[in-house]
Amino acid sequence: MPEHVLMSEIEIITDGGRRRRWSAAEKLRIVEETLDERESISVVARRNGVAPNLLYRWRRLMLEGGSVAVTGDDEVTSNRAVRQMEDRIRELERQLGRKTLEAEILKEALEKSRAKKPTLLAQSPLKDGSR
Repeated sequence: MPEHVLMSEIEIITDGGRRRRWSAAEKLRIVEETLDERESISVVARRNGVAPNLLYRWRRLMLEGGSVAVTGDDEVTSNRAVRQMEDRIRELERQLGRKTLEAEILKEALEKSRAKKPTLLAQSPLKDGSR
């Protein structure tokens, strides 16, 4: 091949099927770079070898939940799961409210029944206590 023909280098990237694991410190450093706003998130992602959508996610998690959300990336609960838990909590609170109301009604009924007993006994025709 003649020397005057320039050949471009081609890099072939093969995916080994494994995901790259980022340490919390790396995630925080990369997210902090995006907060500088001199460069776009896509540029910062490219420079650090991170997919832009992943960097957007880290940034959103950090802004919403602080550095704890970014460090515990795998342990962050999805919005759907949170909504389901909140719905369950509301239902349990409703049930608790009903049971509390029932207990208060029963307590009042018991107090009223105890208050009536002495008057009923005092008016009873059996005053000598024999039955």
